[in-house]
Amino acid sequence: MAIVAVPGGTGNVGRAIVEAILATGKHTVKILSRKANPAAEAQIGAPILAVDYTDVDALAKVLEDNNIDTVVSGIAMHSADGTPPYEIEMIRAANKSKTTKRMISSDWGAPIRDADIGAFASIAFKLGAQKVLKEETTDLEWALVHNGFFMDYWGLPAVKSYLVRAPLVNWIDIPNNAAAIPGTGEVPAVFTHTMDVAKFVAASLDLPKWERAMWVYGDRVTWNQFLKLAEEAKGTNFTVAYDSVEKMKMGQTTELPGQIPMYQFIPKEFLQGLAATFGLMFEEGALDLHTDKWLNDTFPEIKPMSVKEMLDKAWRK
Repeated sequence: MAIVAVPGGTGNVGRAIVEAILATGKHTVKILSRKANPAAEAQIGAPILAVDYTDVDALAKVLEDNNIDTVVSGIAMHSADGTPPYEIEMIRAANKSKTTKRMISSDWGAPIRDADIGAFASIAFKLGAQKVLKEETTDLEWALVHNGFFMDYWGLPAVKSYLVRAPLVNWIDIPNNAAAIPGTGEVPAVFTHTMDVAKFVAASLDLPKWERAMWVYGDRVTWNQFLKLAEEAKGTNFTVAYDSVEKMKMGQTTELPGQIPMYQFIPKEFLQGLAATFGLMFEEGALDLHTDKWLNDTFPEIKPMSVKEMLDKAWRK
């Protein structure tokens, strides 16, 4: 039995992980948070430990006092104001703690390519965390989880997820029957629902040894296939545009109806730039993950949701 601490376990991927670990009935879970939250504690069913992420020594003591042997980080690696996350402090505390032997760092997504450096602040934060893991940890066994792109966004709110809806509608605007497909739309990408990522993470706690990279997938589809499945689920054809690589390199994408209400909060240029940068990554195959070490093969009893299943559940009338 593992005693697991989940920083950031009250929301987003962290909460999905907490619930998946609790569902196994095998392990003890404790959530790390900046503040105590009795209401959330009761709702989630796991104790919440208030911690100061800025104090590595105090954080390590919390881990030791609670006999934490495994840390699974759900710390958000991005912020609206660009404030650095406390992932590095969490890594250093886990390494310092005498009871902590394992850690999954918050790196959910795809392996970072050289071409991605500078694209987003979160990439720099992830690279900084990886540097500390490689250069500063001693006996701490650590891993990163590669799961492609979260498919949750296109199933909200019908399909359970703790992700906060993105501040724009990317690529396929299902409520408004519209799409702005990046590039040709023919490059495959891996999409995995956070609830399934969490199930694989929970199962991995039983592994005697972790690989530095742990790979999971829900489904692999192209954007054209994703679009067709969305149209079939809703029973209607979408208005579709294709954004060329040249257009995306200029930071431009076709405006989708679902983006317009967000302009009062976030500038149009920023939203388009974000969609264009990710769009280029999709067209370049950055999200088309390949490995011979899928956790899906290690745990065949876990049947992750496909894009079709998610879309049908959310949108089919």
